[in-house]
Amino acid sequence: MPSALPIGDPAPPDGSLPVTALAGLGTRPFGVYVHVPFCATRCGYCDFNTYTAGELGSSASPGSWLDGVRRELDLAAAVLGDAPPADTVFVGGGTPSLLGADGLADVLAAVRSSFGLSADAEVTTESNPESTSPEFFAGIRDAGYTRVSLGMQSAARHVLAVLDRAHTPGRAPAAAREARAAGFDHVNLDLIYGTPGETADDLRMSLDAVRAAGVDHVSAYALIVEEGTALARRVRRGELPMPDDDVLADKYEVVDTALTEHGLGWYEVSNWAASPEAECRHNVLYWRGADWWGAGPGAHSHVGGVRWWNVKHPAKYAELLAAGASPAAGREVLTAEDRRVERVLLELRLAAGLPVDVLDDDGRAEAAVAAADGLLDPAALAAGRCVLTDRGRLLADAVVRRLT
Repeated sequence: MPSALPIGDPAPPDGSLPVTALAGLGTRPFGVYVHVPFCATRCGYCDFNTYTAGELGSSASPGSWLDGVRRELDLAAAVLGDAPPADTVFVGGGTPSLLGADGLADVLAAVRSSFGLSADAEVTTESNPESTSPEFFAGIRDAGYTRVSLGMQSAARHVLAVLDRAHTPGRAPAAAREARAAGFDHVNLDLIYGTPGETADDLRMSLDAVRAAGVDHVSAYALIVEEGTALARRVRRGELPMPDDDVLADKYEVVDTALTEHGLGWYEVSNWAASPEAECRHNVLYWRGADWWGAGPGAHSHVGGVRWWNVKHPAKYAELLAAGASPAAGREVLTAEDRRVERVLLELRLAAGLPVDVLDDDGRAEAAVAAADGLLDPAALAAGRCVLTDRGRLLADAVVRRLT
């Protein structure tokens, strides 16, 4: 079941933004996110805003969704006025690869039509391994995509079964090699660690498969049991154990060691890249609080300290846009203090760390204590930055709470 939307203030039906939000537009990086809400099946751990064909019935289709996305991007261009061309584009989901190469080409064409792309734009699409092929990768490369992110999760068949993943264990690394053969320099594999029943050998096998695939980026996330999902119901019934925090910390260290030895360095707590060029610029844009417009059902946006989110159901989304209205369901205007706290929350996760002067007096005192406790790098702190140590990465959320 998709998670609930936040509670915020009503959003203007014309999508307009305060003048203060538009001030400085173009001086900050600008990205476009497009949410594809379609999946062939629902994974048991997922609470994203996605729908299978059976759940949607005849109320929405990829065609009506794409019409809505085109309209929303045109609305975005009108609202933002002299918006710069997009520095990054990220097509996520859901399962964007279900659209096929032609469908993804249409999505990128819509972004180009409304905003244009900067000369060195990073253009990423997520893909599920089972809905890709050499022809698919060649098609999206020709369309202008520069980066592919593939959902692997695990190389162990029984772990994939617990997660309700449809692909076979070897398909994700094979898809990564196909993407590289099609000309993609930047390919990511997503891993999930800590699934009930995953052994140390299972995790090592997954990491060996990732390294053999030759990718330049890996994202690895601890399994979170989200309320309302099939996995949560199985845990509640006692069919599966809840992931143990200490075990998850141990597995994170295994992941970090293996990827570091392979030449991939961490640049965000859950992300490793072979070089600065391999880092996901679109996600860095999020972590640094820049500007982005999220198009699609349930997509979130942020421009100049204003955050808003769209209605979730694809049919309602398309209906509002067809009527000439914004699909936004609500929004919030962040205060200066809100934005400061979010900087701590997000930038502290980066290897580059957070400037100490973002903290208030209490936060600076806590930073000194955190450094003494081995959670922040003392030398970096003395130089004016809060940088997590290896131990601090394991307790990043707790460090954030201390500093805020």
